[in-house]
Amino acid sequence: MKPDPRIIRDDTVRGVVWLVTSCVFFASMNAMIRHLSAELDSLEIVFFRNFVGLVVMLPWLARQGVGALRTKRIGGLVSRSLIGFVSMLLWFWALGRLQLDHAVSLSFTAPLFATVAAVILLKERIRARRIIALLVGFGGVMIVLRPGAVPIDVASMAAIVSSACMALSIVLMKSMTDTESPGTLVFYQVLLITPISFVPALFVWEWPSLDAWIWLILLGSFASIGHYFFTRAFACAEASALMPFDYVRLPMVAAIGFVAFGDVPDLWTWVGAAVILGSSVYVAHREAVQRRVTGAAPAVPAAPTGV
Repeated sequence: MKPDPRIIRDDTVRGVVWLVTSCVFFASMNAMIRHLSAELDSLEIVFFRNFVGLVVMLPWLARQGVGALRTKRIGGLVSRSLIGFVSMLLWFWALGRLQLDHAVSLSFTAPLFATVAAVILLKERIRARRIIALLVGFGGVMIVLRPGAVPIDVASMAAIVSSACMALSIVLMKSMTDTESPGTLVFYQVLLITPISFVPALFVWEWPSLDAWIWLILLGSFASIGHYFFTRAFACAEASALMPFDYVRLPMVAAIGFVAFGDVPDLWTWVGAAVILGSSVYVAHREAVQRRVTGAAPAVPAAPTGV
């Protein structure tokens, strides 16, 4: 029996609402990181983002009970947390040195890197059209960076490597979803990254000002809430239907960057971001088509960098 088109349409609308709402939180979160970077080292910001996220997750643990933490994949969870820590650190460091719109444009490469990682690690098959889409997407990165026309800065490279690490983290998560619940995966991430980030943060520690404390609490809360909304969105609808709406993060951060920091996006950033996102949407569409043919399980979407 075929699914009712009206139900599919309603689910897609709900998914779009969840996704756009998550974009508001993620855009605000990135601006908070940029603001906090003027006072605190990136290591310390990463620690507080995860510490506050851990506190936010405690009510979930109270409802589920400690039994929710039982796992046979502790090695995979530790590996994912280490990679997630590197991704966050590079992303937070890059945000303190780049315009928000430039950094977010580069973060759209995460789904492209996730496709490559899935082929290498999960042995997923990739066909010619998806390979071409990947090449087009990375061509979009070249449009944003314009090598030869302007010097390629270390912060931009850090943002790209951060996206690659985030993609690897997502693929590792995909490999564990058969035995671990989404809540367990998210809780272990903040549980493990908190001490992982605390030790190196001690070497650059400065007690935050009252203003910074407020922003740090908001940062951790917004990251966790945004991640929850993001997950709800992809639980409602297919990635191919939702991916185009992820692009609203760029005008959001561009507006925030202009008002808060005086950032003025250039034309090449918009063009390159459009090419990157277009290729990501096509990859998601091809995956959806292939899934209908083979009956494979849906892929886990690549979450925004730094969450």
